[in-house]
Amino acid sequence: MAHLVGDPMEMNGFSPKKKDDLESKENLWSAILSEVQNTGNSKLPSNKSVLVLGDSECGKTTLIAKLQGVEDPKKGSGLEYAYIDVRDEYRDDHTRLGVWVLDGDPAHGHLLRFALSEESFPHTLVMLVVAMTTPWDILDQLQSWAKILQDHIDNLKLSSDELQDYKQAITKKWLDYIEPGDELDSSAALRRTSRNMDDELGEMPLSDGVLTRNLGLDVVVVVTKTDYMSTLEKDLDYRDEHLDFIQQWIRRFCLQYGAGLFYTSVKEDKNCDLLYKYLTHRIYGFPFKTPALVVEKDAVLIPSGWDNMKKICILYENMQAMKPDDYYRDVISQPGARKTIAREVEVQAEDEQAFLTRQQQSLQAGVPAGGRQESPMRTPASVPKTTRPSVGTPGVQAQLGSPKKIDGSKPGAGSGEGVLANFFNSLLYKKTGNSNPASPARPGEQPNNIPPVDKAVVRSDAAAELDRLTRNMKQPSLEQEPNSSEC
Repeated sequence: MAHLVGDPMEMNGFSPKKKDDLESKENLWSAILSEVQNTGNSKLPSNKSVLVLGDSECGKTTLIAKLQGVEDPKKGSGLEYAYIDVRDEYRDDHTRLGVWVLDGDPAHGHLLRFALSEESFPHTLVMLVVAMTTPWDILDQLQSWAKILQDHIDNLKLSSDELQDYKQAITKKWLDYIEPGDELDSSAALRRTSRNMDDELGEMPLSDGVLTRNLGLDVVVVVTKTDYMSTLEKDLDYRDEHLDFIQQWIRRFCLQYGAGLFYTSVKEDKNCDLLYKYLTHRIYGFPFKTPALVVEKDAVLIPSGWDNMKKICILYENMQAMKPDDYYRDVISQPGARKTIAREVEVQAEDEQAFLTRQQQSLQAGVPAGGRQESPMRTPASVPKTTRPSVGTPGVQAQLGSPKKIDGSKPGAGSGEGVLANFFNSLLYKKTGNSNPASPARPGEQPNNIPPVDKAVVRSDAAAELDRLTRNMKQPSLEQEPNSSEC
């Protein structure tokens, strides 16, 4: 009897081919389950941070508070730390984005070692902030802070290979930029394919002026307080060509560092939300569907990788009074006297007793208090002249007195006192002249009833002057009756 010798699995209907298929299916399902598991457990990283650099009063604290959703920002000193809540609605995840804000004093540059170290270098985005309130300092401030940052990077203990890898990653981000709406464009897909091939060959072509100062860090330039442009146009005679001149210099700076550019205004809430979305896009890979915005002068938005010198040259067409390569400070110069704000002089209150003593001495000397000049209301030209009645009776003349009898050597006997003397004489006549109301007047003379003096000449110092004169003058005798024979 013949025996069949073979594989028991084959005898039971299982071939080696079916066995391999079964194992491949099991491996496929294992790979799918592992991928789903890894994707489901992936969370937003918590070690990402933003380093904010800029001069004092450029709006760094206010801008970060706006991104945080805080209405009452509090400014600190030195190196401040804050965080921004980031939420991924698609995966229902959230994390905190750390924010380091360095004080505007360049002397605090040594504090950068706490915010940007060898470990945090690949997880940090740098934000350079300048303000439109001082457009003449924008370019100098950007270059100054970029130099401070470069010096700090040079002092880090990073190997040349590590730094080169970081720079290549920034270059790849620049080349991989796709303008929203071009994702399905065949020509754009062809360009991306050619870029990937060049990347594999180690040859990544860049346009002129792009990433000539690659720091290996993601950089965003933010121009704050763009609402001040209307003030520049109104008070400092800025025109569109001046604003274009400023913008083209900033964009050329951004090309050198591969930076994005945002014009923002917290006051008018311009581009603040877009800046938040762009930060989360560059740091966490969230989608950013907003294209470049260059139409509105105060709300410019240029993502990293979009710009080039050909697009910047479009601004040159509007420049008539200057050239694009003119020295920045020669065109955008700092105003002199127009920017100077005169401070109000603080007035010191005089001691009350010293003031009263000085007033008393002035009154005793017959000089108007405080060295005041003679009031126009007390000058003879402003007072209607009143003819003093000529009464032949010696008693009446003694009672009335005469301005000629005032002693000029006494205080207050100057020309300005003539009006007061006439006024006092009229008062005396009004008081004493009623003793003989029926006295006839000589031909050509006015009667005894003199019209009252204009009330406009009566002032607060008239009473004091009256008391002084009445004390010095002898009281005329009222006992003698006027001689009617001389009327």
